[in-house]
Amino acid sequence: MALLFEPFKIGSIMIRNRFIRSATTSYWSTKRGIVRAEIIDLYRRLAKGGVGLIITGHLYVKDSGKAHVGMAGISNDYHVPKLKELAHEVHKNDGKIVAQLNYGGLHNLVDKAGPSEYVVDGSKRRGLSTEEIHDIIEAFGEAAERAMAAGFDGVQIHGAHGYLISQFLSRLANRRTDKWGGNLENRMRLLFEVYDAVRARVGGSVPVLLKINCDDFSPTGFTIKDSIEVAKAICKRGLQAIEISGGGIGRQEDLRVRARSLDQELYEASFAGHAIKMRKATQPTLMALVNGIRSLECMEAIINKDVADLISMSRPFIREPDLVKRLKAGQEASTCTSCNLCISKEVFGKMMLRCHLG
Repeated sequence: MALLFEPFKIGSIMIRNRFIRSATTSYWSTKRGIVRAEIIDLYRRLAKGGVGLIITGHLYVKDSGKAHVGMAGISNDYHVPKLKELAHEVHKNDGKIVAQLNYGGLHNLVDKAGPSEYVVDGSKRRGLSTEEIHDIIEAFGEAAERAMAAGFDGVQIHGAHGYLISQFLSRLANRRTDKWGGNLENRMRLLFEVYDAVRARVGGSVPVLLKINCDDFSPTGFTIKDSIEVAKAICKRGLQAIEISGGGIGRQEDLRVRARSLDQELYEASFAGHAIKMRKATQPTLMALVNGIRSLECMEAIINKDVADLISMSRPFIREPDLVKRLKAGQEASTCTSCNLCISKEVFGKMMLRCHLG
């Protein structure tokens, strides 16, 4: 258990333990994407609760890339003051924080545009022009620079969950015939150019992280085989840490089982089986694993069996922002039951992020 609670270094920053609050959007920003006081208070409580590294809910890098009502932005200079206040509150309580950068693509609120024409929920979305792709890449770089101005300790590129970068990686969503589509090398081009734009703005010493699907859980979209190749290539580019998640365009819930490990100590970690395969391809780059992790026993097994370096969680921290302190004091597991009321249609985008179990 000691390893979980010992300080750990990610690039140039030292975090106080191995726990990450995985990016979790709060849906409570203003119409202009400015974070409200309630969000700042949430991050304050997470930092006070002992989380080693907090990753913000996704921030749109360009106004056209806003994915849902209440999403916070980092697309304009007027977003910076409140983000700076947020980062300050985390630092004041001995935490570290990185900004997650994202672009909705096919899931944009207004201009629903992705790699290619694609039908989502019966609605046809258009493909981006080459000029628009370059503008988005530049927007990621500018957003990273704003993150530094706001005092964040690093940035994470969102390359998972069916948003724009994930869409480009998927052969299902990306049917382009130019240099941005076709084979995997072309489909990963957007990710690489976004990474290069971000790195150029933040410098070589600032941690740049990536969240990536180990599997879209679609029959033919983006599989573990693809993910291993993309992860191996991006890690060679200088990435400080990679966070393994899953689920993207064309997801089928019954296919999630293929990511699990048969090891009973790891079974609750939904993506542990795929993570083990990716670990071999990406070391020595640090790896974080998210989804399904609830018990201290599983957390210890992930570290002790060298599945990952860092334990990343979302819903457990919605229920218990002070979960790290509770675990250190002897609590054996999160009390989160994964009921998903916090992300239900009745709640999503309509109220501040909180646990609804009572």
